[in-house]
Amino acid sequence: MMLTNQTVDHFRTTLLWPLQIRPGFYGDHVQPIRDLLTAEGQAAAWKLVDDEFTKNPLDFQERHYKEFITFLPAVQRFLYGEGRSKSRSPDDPALPAPVEVYRRRDVKGLRVWVHPESDPVFLHTAHLDLYLFMDEDVVLLNLEVWADGLPLPQVLDLLYRFGRAYPAGWSDSGQGHHNLSRVEVIGLHDEVLAVSDSTERDRYLSFVCEHRAPFVASQWRFLLRPLVLDHGDEPGELRFRQVEFYRMPMMVFLAMPNPRALIREDFIHITQVAHVQPGDPISPSDSILKNLEDQYFYDRYWTDSEQGPNTRFICTGSTLMVVGESQSAHFMDAERGILAQFRHQHFVLFMIAHFHRAALLSFSDFLSEAINDLDVRNPTSVKRFKRRIWATFQNFLTFTHRYWFHQVSELGHVRALFEMTRSHLGTDDLYEEVKEQVGGMSDYLDSDSEREQSEMVIRLTVVTVIGLIFSVVTGFFGMNFFAMADESVWIKTIYFILATAVTIGMLLISAGRSRHLAELLDKLSGEQRRGPSKHRSSDKTKN
Repeated sequence: MMLTNQTVDHFRTTLLWPLQIRPGFYGDHVQPIRDLLTAEGQAAAWKLVDDEFTKNPLDFQERHYKEFITFLPAVQRFLYGEGRSKSRSPDDPALPAPVEVYRRRDVKGLRVWVHPESDPVFLHTAHLDLYLFMDEDVVLLNLEVWADGLPLPQVLDLLYRFGRAYPAGWSDSGQGHHNLSRVEVIGLHDEVLAVSDSTERDRYLSFVCEHRAPFVASQWRFLLRPLVLDHGDEPGELRFRQVEFYRMPMMVFLAMPNPRALIREDFIHITQVAHVQPGDPISPSDSILKNLEDQYFYDRYWTDSEQGPNTRFICTGSTLMVVGESQSAHFMDAERGILAQFRHQHFVLFMIAHFHRAALLSFSDFLSEAINDLDVRNPTSVKRFKRRIWATFQNFLTFTHRYWFHQVSELGHVRALFEMTRSHLGTDDLYEEVKEQVGGMSDYLDSDSEREQSEMVIRLTVVTVIGLIFSVVTGFFGMNFFAMADESVWIKTIYFILATAVTIGMLLISAGRSRHLAELLDKLSGEQRRGPSKHRSSDKTKN
């Protein structure tokens, strides 16, 4: 199917890639991520982004203010931290936000070839950030790029192939399927910092065969350094692995001269750009065509008239798109208009929703890994399992009370887009599932602790019974059973050491054999013999 060949005056996309942080090849603890990212000092690629709220108030922009007041107080404290009242506690420091942002400024853009025979397209880098969440094993890579004056079919083809961590397969000529033909990472001085390796088919196949894990393309590995692939051989304390599908969630901003000229088939391909290759036919019976507008479109600002506004939001969960008029000053305004909202308020709600999902998937993955590593016959494995479960339980409580939000804003369109994103991602159902898993593990630990306490009580009871025998015997003969009042101090000391050693030995033997002694005491109590005798007596009564 041919798409409407309309020029996209301004195209902008934001990739948001959730990743799980791993502790390395061995051990359960690593340094804080912030220390590893900044370990190289001034030469480190990632730099902590200064919070706008700590800078000179004269530099504080209106777009930052609008972003701040958009969200509810709990979300504000999550995103920006909280200051202290100078009148009540002037010496208390401000509470930092539990989310930190690190940024790379050494990448000017990406030079991409959609197909081997196509001309290269230069994508300017607006942001290259890494979002860290305290007490969580999840990071989000945020890459925002833009370009101007591209035809709509080319933009959709680029979007379809852009945010993929690795090729889906290869053609006979060795070209990767569904990914960009070639990607070059360009530095500030137009130097090539990294080149994609999607044509190295054997390398991808051998890695998956050896490690049972996917191999990430070279341009993404470069952008994530010093984070290194968990299953790879590259040394590094801070390791990452996939937590979701290899197709990265993305936001898209499309500014066109006349969006009203787009037909329904165009919007279908825009909506499904992450899953359906532009131009491919879609069957009329396809389920995505049913209630398309009700499921994915938010048309509060779409009037389809010359007076406008003609801004359409499209949300599928994995994508959040906005289509509008490039001639509209409000739509293109980067300080107060839709473009400013897209880069700030809309990005934040999209980031929160995908962080929720990634964190919940990470919890579930961690529980599964703990179960797979458990060997009930190995005491060390059991102890490690218990430590992992308790740590997961504590982190899940932290996540619930610090990061989990059902609502982020009272503004109509922000609230609606957040609810649509969460609904398509299924985070509520996923939360209940993980909560049940964590609760089941916690119940297991509680029952196991009760079992250990019960066994300890049995052992102490057996030891008390054994000790009672010696206490009664010595008490019967009295304290002067051995007359040693006239003996020397050395003789008394020797007898004291011998008596102490015998007593300790008897206690240790009785404690070590407490389970068998408990069974013996149970048999001596006659409980097992009374049961059959009662049955025999009841049978005689019946006869």
